[in-house]
Amino acid sequence: MDVLNLHKQLREAQETEVPHDDNADTAGWWLVCAFFRDKTHPWNTRYLYRGCGVCYKPGIENTTPLRPTSSEHQVTPGTCAHFPIAAYSEQDRRFGTAFEILRQAICEKVFPAASVAVIFQGKLVALKGLGRFTYEAESAETSTGSIFDLASVSKVVATTSMSLILYERGLLDLEAPVVAVVPEFAGDDRRRREVTLRMLLAHSSGLPAYEKLFLKADTKEKLLTAAFTMPLANDPGTKAEYSDIGFIILGVALERIADEPMDRFCQREIFGPLGMGRTSFNPPASWRSTIAPTMDDRTFRNRVIQGEVQDENASVLGGMAGHAGVFATAEDVAVFANALLNGGTPIIRPSTLNLFTQREAAPPGTTRALGWDTPSSPSQSGKYLSARAFGHLGYTGTSLWIDPERQLSITLLTNRTWPDCANQVIKEVRPRFHDAVMGALESGT
Repeated sequence: MDVLNLHKQLREAQETEVPHDDNADTAGWWLVCAFFRDKTHPWNTRYLYRGCGVCYKPGIENTTPLRPTSSEHQVTPGTCAHFPIAAYSEQDRRFGTAFEILRQAICEKVFPAASVAVIFQGKLVALKGLGRFTYEAESAETSTGSIFDLASVSKVVATTSMSLILYERGLLDLEAPVVAVVPEFAGDDRRRREVTLRMLLAHSSGLPAYEKLFLKADTKEKLLTAAFTMPLANDPGTKAEYSDIGFIILGVALERIADEPMDRFCQREIFGPLGMGRTSFNPPASWRSTIAPTMDDRTFRNRVIQGEVQDENASVLGGMAGHAGVFATAEDVAVFANALLNGGTPIIRPSTLNLFTQREAAPPGTTRALGWDTPSSPSQSGKYLSARAFGHLGYTGTSLWIDPERQLSITLLTNRTWPDCANQVIKEVRPRFHDAVMGALESGT
């Protein structure tokens, strides 16, 4: 079914309300928004959203419909990506203290490899690789072209960005219940009907933080079923608890809304337009020698993990999921950050970006925005980023922080999980590194 026809069907459906049944097993308290006429469509006979109006926002200016699947992205004049100006010839002098912190961490085996990219006021002022892929002397040296498993930084580079785009096009309603798009999420616990897509983005859904689903589910279908039926740990909207499970479900919801796999959508709508040529889910085999290994897995996959996602749940899901799976260079991540520092051009509008990056008002005490985190006290971002800053961390030792007030972004990619995920000292190294970068910039050296 042509996705472009979705808009037309949703608009037509806005004039029709279907009586609801409070006793329906699958959230019968919502209205039927539309049924697809194409009987082969995967959404056929599924409810979409609670009420027709939330499916399509006719008031949004210049709503951009999803384009048919294509390997090319057409960029209109005036919407080209802004690449930062390379200005890192003096980086060793300017950021010597910050780089020394990373070198010392490598010597202390906090991580074997690190790659750094810093953007300040539209300029790429630092771009550097340090260490080797592993602790062996013969291991490949890290370069600025080295690729890292972003782990949960994928949540913002891919999943949250996809949410932004779908929201801006009127296809994603933040207040829609998850069961409207993922009816498999419904169950006997009526609280599940209260969980919204916003709650998944804000980590306030009530779902638990992490579960080793891969130990009991050996296929994608089984693992998704386990995620869809995961019991709530808290009442929805009452507590902020970071949840991989929530983002796994969110990834499925976004793919159903877009009617397209996440990797294809992100390549066409995000990575391609921004010129992120070394960013991908499931990177090709030809990239493997340039990818830092993340672990010597002797318990689950029984092989060195290099060029495939470290996260075991994402691995069972085929290497692509809402919570993990993207690989990239530090420079590509910096290019992505630079686009956000320029208001989202060319992929989203500033107003949409502001909505998703401001801290949520609830639950009480949360530091979460929509998909993004914001600095807490203490924070892995260090002590000096502004209140407007937003960022995210990744389990493999990756991080991205963006401060629009200072026109600054700091990308730090490591493979701290090598060889066995045991070392947690990066939690001490990361804020010290950020503070040293900030000190160098503040001093104007």
